[in-house]
Amino acid sequence: MYGNGILKGLWVTFRHFIGTYVDDLRWIGKGRYRSEEALQERISKDARGVFTVQYPEEKLPIPEEFRFVPFLLYEEKEDGTIEERCTSCGICAKVCPPQCIWIERTTDPDTGRPVPEPAEFYIDIDICMNCGYCAEYCPFDAIKMDHDYEIASYDRHVAHIHNKEKLMKPVSYYAEIRPLNHQREEAIRAEKEAKKSAARAKKEES
Repeated sequence: MYGNGILKGLWVTFRHFIGTYVDDLRWIGKGRYRSEEALQERISKDARGVFTVQYPEEKLPIPEEFRFVPFLLYEEKEDGTIEERCTSCGICAKVCPPQCIWIERTTDPDTGRPVPEPAEFYIDIDICMNCGYCAEYCPFDAIKMDHDYEIASYDRHVAHIHNKEKLMKPVSYYAEIRPLNHQREEAIRAEKEAKKSAARAKKEES
């Protein structure tokens, strides 16, 4: 019979339409559009009724490997000081396909020689294509991809060109949004540090 496909499609739509009201009754007083439990149920393969996420009241969980605009990492020391990982080597700016990164290196006022620390670091997030090359090629694990995607504004020149101050975030933030990556990277860093310590000890013995 011609039109079977159309009828089947309409039946699916009608079933979800009715299921929405049935499910609303089941979630009365429990917050169907506000609770994490209801959200997880509606995005599962067994969802009944409406399965549209009511953004911004509801937000889907962000996968760890989700990439948005980059940010710079700094480490918080026990004495309250911070240590920036970025050495302003410029590799991130060189590998960036749309060339949205530009860096101004710090110079020693007495000698005029460059200091391995950025005086300024800018990223134009409207040009950034979120490819992650900067984070992948950084030899110091100083630049990472963020999860913060809610950055719309009315003034691109003020809000969408991120300077060093806006880009800097602690390692603890990175550990929070990418726990598995952070653990893996810290294990590699600890292994490298152990090898360096062993090499120094061996050199001192000889």
